[in-house]
Amino acid sequence: MGILLGVLGVGLTGYMATSVIPKVFVSWTRAAPAKVVSLKDSYLIGGKILAKADGVDNCVVNIFVLDESGKGVKDRQVTLLGLPTGEMDVVSDNDGRASFEITSLDEGQFELTAQIGGVPLSKTLKVTFRK
Repeated sequence: MGILLGVLGVGLTGYMATSVIPKVFVSWTRAAPAKVVSLKDSYLIGGKILAKADGVDNCVVNIFVLDESGKGVKDRQVTLLGLPTGEMDVVSDNDGRASFEITSLDEGQFELTAQIGGVPLSKTLKVTFRK
């Protein structure tokens, strides 16, 4: 009887080592699924939207790349369009923020739009440069 229990114990241990435990380790080491960007939840906001048109003073625009639950999505290319100097590209940080510092020698008001991964946001923002 003792031998039979010993054989069953070794067999059960072998089964656990080859069938159950590796599956647990695999599930622990799988990467989390990539976050999906929610364009309706992402937004752009001006940290500073009025500056001198001297090529030094700047306007600051932040774009927040968010998922459906409002959490930031990192490593997404964000393009800011409508700038007096052309478009600019930045990659979102760990919080999903892409920050742009804009200067201009041209006086005027500029309506900016943003794209996340080439897809435009519906919201816009105006910045103004004055002499």
